[in-house]
Amino acid sequence: MRLNEIGFEDARPVDGYGPGFFRIGGKVVEGAVLLSAKGVSSWDGLEDVASLLALADEVDVLLIGMGAELTPLPSEIRQVLEAAGLAPEPMGSPAAARTYNVLLAEGRLVAVALLPV
Repeated sequence: MRLNEIGFEDARPVDGYGPGFFRIGGKVVEGAVLLSAKGVSSWDGLEDVASLLALADEVDVLLIGMGAELTPLPSEIRQVLEAAGLAPEPMGSPAAARTYNVLLAEGRLVAVALLPV
């Protein structure tokens, strides 16, 4: 099997995660985090819809990691995001991190908001 190194240009992949933290581009970030082409920033969780809305013109895909398990995105939040032209994809944070890395490697305009596990 031939393995190829993936280049992520300026964006940073999720390297790993653990209880209460994510490792992104080799650095540990504690708590919830938001990753996009703009970089890495802390995120105040589902109450921080404004940070997600700021991505409306920049991404084609918005993944939302809901923590250790997949739980539904509250309908009020989904409605606000969809009204802004975003189609949020909730999933467990581990799956969201893996999906983000794959889409990033494909060159897609993707962002991910991750709640810690």
